[in-house]
Amino acid sequence: MRTLVLIGWLMVPLAVAAYHYGPGQERLKLDDAAAQLSVADAHAAAGDWTEAVAAYDDALRMLPPGHTAQAQRIRLERAKAQMLAHKLPEAHADLQALADELERDTAADPKLRAETRSALAGSQYYMTWLMRLEGLSRDVWEPEIEAARQNYRLLAEQAESAGDTAAIARHEQDLESAIRLARLDLSELQGLPLPSQ
Repeated sequence: MRTLVLIGWLMVPLAVAAYHYGPGQERLKLDDAAAQLSVADAHAAAGDWTEAVAAYDDALRMLPPGHTAQAQRIRLERAKAQMLAHKLPEAHADLQALADELERDTAADPKLRAETRSALAGSQYYMTWLMRLEGLSRDVWEPEIEAARQNYRLLAEQAESAGDTAAIARHEQDLESAIRLARLDLSELQGLPLPSQ
């Protein structure tokens, strides 16, 4: 009996080592990614958008494969930070790719899908504003503002079906802004200050 207890006791370090070098490695990577995500969130809260983008990139690299939902959430936050760090074209492309991915993923969180659609619509709105100021022709910028308008309308309808009155008001106001931007004459647009996020 004593021999069995001794053998069992000697097996404990082997079991701990097997866990540490096996499944424990993924836990360590998740801990590292979570720590880096906290750093990114702190930079974002402080308004240091460039550092936040870099930290979100690091968190994405540290995240082990197979954690799709967490990666999608980090990608959304990174794109929001990119827009505020004056990297609108990159953010726009990232948001479009993320929105397409979430539409194909039937198991995706509906709240994440709505947040991504809202951020994408915002990037489409700001891209249209910049395209118009650059003097691009209507056939170039109109599809962008039309996509923003459709996204805002869909978000307002979804908020209405959920009974979220604050979201309804916000998305309807955004929808009106998108329609107004499409109708503004270029000379009127040039006289307005650049919109803020």
